[in-house]
Amino acid sequence: MASLRRRLLLGAVLWTSGLFMLAGVLVTAMMLHHYRAPALVHGFFAHYLPVTILGLLCLAIGVMAVRRGVAPINQLRTRLGAVHDGHEARVSGAYPTEIQPLVDDLNALLEHREQMVRRALAKAGDLAHGLKTPLAVLTHEAEQMRSSGGGSAADAIDAQIERMRRQVDYHLAHARAAASGTSSGARCAVSVSAEALARTLLHLHDGRALGVHLSIPPAHVVRCQREDLDEMLGNLLDNACKWARGRVRIASALDDGMVVVDVEDDGPGIAASMREAVLQRGVRADEAAPGSGLGLAIVRDLAELYGGSIALDAAPTGGARARLRLPAA
Repeated sequence: MASLRRRLLLGAVLWTSGLFMLAGVLVTAMMLHHYRAPALVHGFFAHYLPVTILGLLCLAIGVMAVRRGVAPINQLRTRLGAVHDGHEARVSGAYPTEIQPLVDDLNALLEHREQMVRRALAKAGDLAHGLKTPLAVLTHEAEQMRSSGGGSAADAIDAQIERMRRQVDYHLAHARAAASGTSSGARCAVSVSAEALARTLLHLHDGRALGVHLSIPPAHVVRCQREDLDEMLGNLLDNACKWARGRVRIASALDDGMVVVDVEDDGPGIAASMREAVLQRGVRADEAAPGSGLGLAIVRDLAELYGGSIALDAAPTGGARARLRLPAA
């Protein structure tokens, strides 16, 4: 692409030349008007009309040249916005010689960052995989202990194993979202994730008369990795199905650039004094219920890493409503 400096210089020269031409014509016309010379005025229109047209053309072409000169800067700004919003992975397009090195450096930096993220996620995955084997061995030992009559000790071991598994899942999800929440190209349709999770949970609760009702337009897409959206919605739906008497509802709406997903149940609900506390790690609304108290904390942390939020309140049915807000893609 041509040099930006050359384009701007050409536009400035043409614009200045046209301006001088028109200024000369205007000064001459004012002098003729001052001296009131009809014959000269008639000759003025005959001789200076081409100059006036040429001056106007130079002005117009100069303005167009300057606008074409700064167009690559506007294009670069648009492309950077697309990368920031996750629509593109790189800054694409051809740019003037003064801007192209900057674009190349930006793309190299994006590529380097993605490589670092991939390596970090691979290390985290290796760590999680390495922990699975000793946890499986401990589970087997707990089963052996239970068959030998040590049921209470086996139950305690199983509880700690489950806690460790949830801790691993929590930190893996946190690391994955910390990387992907600021990376480009993260997009997921809420309906796709919610429908798949609803089918799975209905299968798990097939012994109950439980209904899961979805009201999610296919156009509602969030700036989020599918795995992380599954993690967030999965935790919310699992809690809703666990406490619902017979009905769970999932609905989404758009609100000021955010997709708002409501997960409601018709269960006993959560006391107002506990709604903020249960979003913290290790806190459960019902301490008698099994679990590590990490589910809602995972949802909160993942949502915040993606620039969203999670809040709890009462559902119209009297149960609990979890309101998840995520940036729309």
